[in-house]
Amino acid sequence: MSRILVTGSADGLGRAAADALLSAGHDVVVHARNRQRAAALDALAARGAHVVVGDFVERDAVRRIAAGLSDAEPLDAVVHNAGVWSGPAVMPVNVVAPYLLTALLPGPRRLVYLSSGSHFGGRPSLTGVDWRGGSAGSYADSKLFVTALAAAVARLCPGVLSNAVDPGWVPTRMGGPNAPDDLELGHRTQEWLATSDEPAALTTGGYWYHQQTQDPHPAVHDEEFQDRLLEALAEETGTALEGR
Repeated sequence: MSRILVTGSADGLGRAAADALLSAGHDVVVHARNRQRAAALDALAARGAHVVVGDFVERDAVRRIAAGLSDAEPLDAVVHNAGVWSGPAVMPVNVVAPYLLTALLPGPRRLVYLSSGSHFGGRPSLTGVDWRGGSAGSYADSKLFVTALAAAVARLCPGVLSNAVDPGWVPTRMGGPNAPDDLELGHRTQEWLATSDEPAALTTGGYWYHQQTQDPHPAVHDEEFQDRLLEALAEETGTALEGR
């Protein structure tokens, strides 16, 4: 049994992943951005899930969640699922929050970051990025950044299995009812990377789609770009990512 945090688990892929992990017997920590959204987690809590609440737009909320989890039973894995499609919350939620959780939670040895095929349209430029969400952010850029973050963690933290997953365009609240991909396949890879002892799941630095690795945007494995991204995030948050 593993102890696993799934962020953004009130609905969609996060909810499906948390449900499946609970059914498999794992100790699951679920997350919602506010108390109203947390009500949707009551059924999972009744099955033993632990609930944490905090809006990832607010860095203090991310830090509070990380502090509380650090004081509890250690986590084995984190599925960084929380994300938004558009608006000013894009960079804070899609990039800054997973960066901060990665930097502040030293225990997990498996990290799964939700990417998207949209990352191929992202720009590998950090000039003028509004990390605080004062203006609308680019979803494609945010997914390129978080995919590069996953690769950077894999390179700099040899004791951690860090991977990015493209779940496909699936019929969730974000994806819409007409999305063509399979919702079941959309969350299965996250669970597999977080828990499986199969040799393929014990690799790091991959970009995955339906349990198969693919080649990401060239900037993802550009170490200079990775370093610039980490430096920008460390300067912006006042928190550096330490190797482990």
